[in-house]
Amino acid sequence: MSAPKITELGTNSIRSLLLKYALPGIIAMTASSLYNMVDSIFIGHGVGAMALSGLTVAKPFMDICAAFGSLVGVGASSLVAIKLGEKDYRSANDVLANVILLNVLLGAIVMAVGLFWLDPILYAFGASDETIVYARDYMEIILWGNILTHIYYGLNSMLRSIGHPKVSMYATILAVVINIILDPIFIFVLDMGVRGAALATILSQVVSVVLQMFIFLNPKEVIYFHRGIWRLKRDITMRALGIGMAPFLMHLAACFVVIVLNNQLKRYGGDMAIATFGMTNRFMFFFAMIIMGLNQGMQPIVGYNYGAQLYPRMIRTLKLTIICATCVMGLLWLIGLIIPEGFIRLFTHDEVLIAQSIMPARVMLCTMVLVGFPMVVGNFYTSIGMANKAIFLSLTRQVIFLIPCILLLPLLFQWISSFASSADGLLAFSPIWGVWWSLPICDALAAVLAAIILNRDMRKFKATNNASSLTTEGVQISNSL
Repeated sequence: MSAPKITELGTNSIRSLLLKYALPGIIAMTASSLYNMVDSIFIGHGVGAMALSGLTVAKPFMDICAAFGSLVGVGASSLVAIKLGEKDYRSANDVLANVILLNVLLGAIVMAVGLFWLDPILYAFGASDETIVYARDYMEIILWGNILTHIYYGLNSMLRSIGHPKVSMYATILAVVINIILDPIFIFVLDMGVRGAALATILSQVVSVVLQMFIFLNPKEVIYFHRGIWRLKRDITMRALGIGMAPFLMHLAACFVVIVLNNQLKRYGGDMAIATFGMTNRFMFFFAMIIMGLNQGMQPIVGYNYGAQLYPRMIRTLKLTIICATCVMGLLWLIGLIIPEGFIRLFTHDEVLIAQSIMPARVMLCTMVLVGFPMVVGNFYTSIGMANKAIFLSLTRQVIFLIPCILLLPLLFQWISSFASSADGLLAFSPIWGVWWSLPICDALAAVLAAIILNRDMRKFKATNNASSLTTEGVQISNSL
């Protein structure tokens, strides 16, 4: 996309821009969520409940890999949007090269460390002797393809920032379609089990990276691959990593939370409780990815208008995104309340597991209508380069609120249940329910905190805009005199 075309972010209707940029992002991220979801469905039905539990154990390790990818990709894409708003096209081009170089470097480091200490890591993440075989088989393949995965996500973020949300969407959909085709072939026909699911994921990303490369090899694009850019620049690298630190720490904190959660679930509910969380979490993840798609659409609009000091447009974009996110998570809340068994059966035909999962799923989803708001607010701060606030919001929810709840609420529930027998109706206060209730409680607290911080900053932006308007009017009056 040519440089003049980028200026539409500062002039066109907010509704039309958000639709143009967010809809491909929503489709792409929804499709992307099908990676894990499809893998889980095929593994759950084709391999069994223990394999599903093993995949849940492997999930935080996959999130760590994704965290390093987001450290580069999200930070760089936000920086590109800001640079384009400032019309600094040369620096924006340099950012592109840094995305590739940093992803290769970090991807190689994560792969080497992960493969060397794989078993100890998986045991620490909650694996048992029964589930580690499945978790190991899956993660070995995923780690060997880690560099490619980083490049895939990094280039997808850059495509959205330079005005190609549809190409980003097509790349993601292509990867998902190939994954869906290869999964049953590798799992059932070739009898490769969980290794087949992992291999299908990596091979599908290979095809998408080829498509992405075609765009960035075109010299007509506002940024593209060419000689003279292939070196790491300290200032760009540090700023991109600084902006990307928020989603990085968010992912890292989420991984740590899942590790603690898996161990608490194993302690109080066993491998079946881990499987229950895995199924519900993957369904929640599907809706969360819709919000992430909205955030991707919001990001270049907010970043550009912040760089251009068009604060009213920036605020309108944020408000509209919050409304849309709340509606999406409201739908998830209704599903969890009314028909939780429906989505559970997508993952398993084990009737015991289904029966044990219905009420925990209802509990975990009972505050979902609030979750979209803090997700959007955190991404807003990342988009305008205020990484510290995004980091604070993320770490507060994940670390300060959630981890103490996961550790302490089961003990509290155990203490309450000690005063009466189950016959007195206190089955709901068994320790495992303390784990389940930790999640909705912390989601509610995170929403309240995000509202307080955002309200304060919105007042500042409005005051700055009013002051700027008064200054402009004064200059115009002076000139007329």
